[in-house]
Amino acid sequence: MTVENLVPTGLHGHGWEPNASITRRIVDADAFVHVGEDFQPWADRAIQTLKDDDVDTQLINVREGVELVPLAESLDRDEEGVGEGRGLDPHFWLDPRRAKTAVDNITAGFVELAPDHEDTFRANAEAYKTDVLDRIDADYAAIFEAAERDVVQLAAHNAFQYIADRYGVQMRPLVVNLAASGDVKPSDITEAKRVIDENDIRYIGAGVFETRRPAEQLIAETDVEAYYPVTPYAGVREDWVENEWGYEEIADNINMPTFEVVLGTKSPDEAGYDGWNAEWRNFE
Repeated sequence: MTVENLVPTGLHGHGWEPNASITRRIVDADAFVHVGEDFQPWADRAIQTLKDDDVDTQLINVREGVELVPLAESLDRDEEGVGEGRGLDPHFWLDPRRAKTAVDNITAGFVELAPDHEDTFRANAEAYKTDVLDRIDADYAAIFEAAERDVVQLAAHNAFQYIADRYGVQMRPLVVNLAASGDVKPSDITEAKRVIDENDIRYIGAGVFETRRPAEQLIAETDVEAYYPVTPYAGVREDWVENEWGYEEIADNINMPTFEVVLGTKSPDEAGYDGWNAEWRNFE
């Protein structure tokens, strides 16, 4: 099987607006794997095209059967939620346990697509859930259990509540809506300053595929010394593709080291791989 990521390298997938050639590639494909309705407008339009034109491209919804959490109270219900009333947070895959359901959905779709390879698909899925997702879950739990502080300040959009829900940590996003392009209001900056001061925060997380201006503003106006990367898997960078990084490697090399640093569990020089601090401190 050949699996292709349609979102171009380096772009944030949520606000991406593809041209008609992307829909044509989906129409020509045997299957289209997506994360459910109401989250990516371009994907919703492509799915509607498949239905309107009675195209036999198989649809694999990885969100099927996943229990979603409500949007944070600070969020506008008319914003970017999913589900009935659009009041649910779509970023379920950040919780490794919920990601297992997504793996099962993908497996079921692949088995239907190529039933002769069912045994291989199911064996690979079980190995991935055990060797990767269970291990990531345990590593995340250890990071948050070891921390004396349970508050994480992010100069990023509100995409990490599943980690907050799963591991009992407070994620304080600077952009309080779900849109990565959301404006940062003066009141958001004021609230972030309060959180930083009250919790003696020296390091914050910043979205890899978002503007760094809010993070730079907090460095200039508070005691924050540096920002480090976080990502809700909104896209991939060129070097990640070259290094064949997927869900596991991004968790290990981006999100986990940053959470250790911003929670004070490790110093920046102790976190990540050799040279991680030099590469990611106040990254461009």
